[in-house]
Amino acid sequence: MKPVLGLALALTCLSLDAAEKPNIVLIITDDQGYGDLGCTGNPVIKTPHMDALAAESSTLDDYHVAPTCSPTRAALLTGHWTNRTGVWHTIMGRSMLRADEITLGQLLKDNGYETGMFGKWHLGDNYPYRPEDRGFTEVYRHGGGGVGQTPDYWDNSYFDGHYFHNGEAVPAKGFCTDVFFEAGHAFIRKCVAAKKPFFAYIATNAPHGPLHCPQKYMDLYKDQPAGIAAFFGMITNIDENLGKTRSLLRELGVADNTIFIFTTDNGTAGGAKVFNAGMRGAKGSEYDGGHRVPFFLHWPAGGMDRKNPVKEIAHAVDIVPTLLDLTGSSKPDDLKFDGVSLRALLDPMTDVDWADRMLVTDSQRVVDPIKWRKSAVMSRRWRLVNGEELYEIEADPGQKTDVADQHPDQVARMRAFYEKWWAELEPTFSRTTELHLGQPGHETVTLTCHDWIGKNPPPWNQGQIRRAGNLLQEDSPTLRHESHWAVKVVTAGTYEITVSRWPQEAGHPITAPLPPGGNVPGASKAYRSHPGVAVPAVEAVLRLDGRDLARKPVSGDDTAITFTTELPAGSHRLAPVFLTRKGGEVGAFYAVVSKK
Repeated sequence: MKPVLGLALALTCLSLDAAEKPNIVLIITDDQGYGDLGCTGNPVIKTPHMDALAAESSTLDDYHVAPTCSPTRAALLTGHWTNRTGVWHTIMGRSMLRADEITLGQLLKDNGYETGMFGKWHLGDNYPYRPEDRGFTEVYRHGGGGVGQTPDYWDNSYFDGHYFHNGEAVPAKGFCTDVFFEAGHAFIRKCVAAKKPFFAYIATNAPHGPLHCPQKYMDLYKDQPAGIAAFFGMITNIDENLGKTRSLLRELGVADNTIFIFTTDNGTAGGAKVFNAGMRGAKGSEYDGGHRVPFFLHWPAGGMDRKNPVKEIAHAVDIVPTLLDLTGSSKPDDLKFDGVSLRALLDPMTDVDWADRMLVTDSQRVVDPIKWRKSAVMSRRWRLVNGEELYEIEADPGQKTDVADQHPDQVARMRAFYEKWWAELEPTFSRTTELHLGQPGHETVTLTCHDWIGKNPPPWNQGQIRRAGNLLQEDSPTLRHESHWAVKVVTAGTYEITVSRWPQEAGHPITAPLPPGGNVPGASKAYRSHPGVAVPAVEAVLRLDGRDLARKPVSGDDTAITFTTELPAGSHRLAPVFLTRKGGEVGAFYAVVSKK
């Protein structure tokens, strides 16, 4: 073992922590893979600010997340395995972070930080799952998993949208990424002026589809297919905003004592067509291309301001314990993490023997987790994929040659690790994350079909809402609604339940079609540019726990139907439907529930 950092320097760092807590800026992008940067070898993309950051940062070069977005965010913000947190999907009620999880925002707030969240949350849109319920004191975000998704403000596109500022919808001008960074910058300025340490969590929805961006960024890639031009254009726009953020920190005099992090949430969604750093798989894959992503950390006051590539394997569950360690922040004694602090690895002045470890990632994307589904057990040298395929990753980074037959003992060790991991987590899977009704202070709740639980994926974006979720191919008497909202009635009593086919802000009749909205620059159509399909509803039915409680006729002018009913406290399955002319059922895509 080589000597660890000297005592004098260690005491200096402790004194710094005690005198002035470092600020934290954490930027995470959506669907940008490891190969979607110039500094990782992409020959086409333009990311000069990300490249410069990497050149003066400690970089986790074998850093892994989940293969899709909500699960990664759950691990990143709690230090817990995604499946432990209840977040193993992006929809179907499985993207809401369990209420008893403690986020990094809450931990830092409890340690004296101002905490701000900007852009994409995707861990729940209702109390108690929103960022403002989880420790973030300043929140400026879109709904759901992206601009224009079902829980978002109606008819939002990537330009000139409405966003939720501390819970209230407010209009904005400009491209969404620019808007979210501007809100983050205003928060940083406010905190610096008040001389308070801050945590700015800036989470872009770009470059997630639909593929929209200002034309000037697409023009940078005019020799590429339109989809790639828009995808890379969105990343270059993020890159410019990252550069502006660093310039702002320097302007305000706080750059040296700010922990500046850049990372992404899963493998590339589109860039593999150009460059994938030699990896197999992309977003959603259990192979490295689905979950190995960049992670750069720059902190001059902590000595982390030079190129320091870290080769040891790491995971999103390590980030919360690492940041608590770097900032000298405390946590509740009973809070245990699945990850570990990486401080010793990130510090270029520290050289330690680091024990090899095993980590797990998987891509469930189902209502309830399935053992071994799209899974990878990982160590520095090995990858066990789906419990069967073994790859020696250092010799075969492209995962082309399965060597399981040659190393049965290694397969057995990794399978045993997974079996123990699964046995620990499996009892938690039945804890359905429920939408709270009748919570004091939150008496009115808006539910969207994004969170329907059922055997089929619900309409998760507004284009699908306009198409009636592709559920209504024709008015058929055999059409049945087989999904529900899992709700928890906190306070028994009288409730008004208002159901609709369109969201309240649309103000459109249930049975009427809707003309298409305007398109925006980019390579794909805006969700709102699809025409809205008419639903031939004649009756609304209030259904709870499989029982029809009430029925009301639907007329041509009705924009919503309101039921008044008594709800007992406890867990329930709420599933209001519209009956069609021929007796089929279409779920009410939206419901507003109010405690009387």
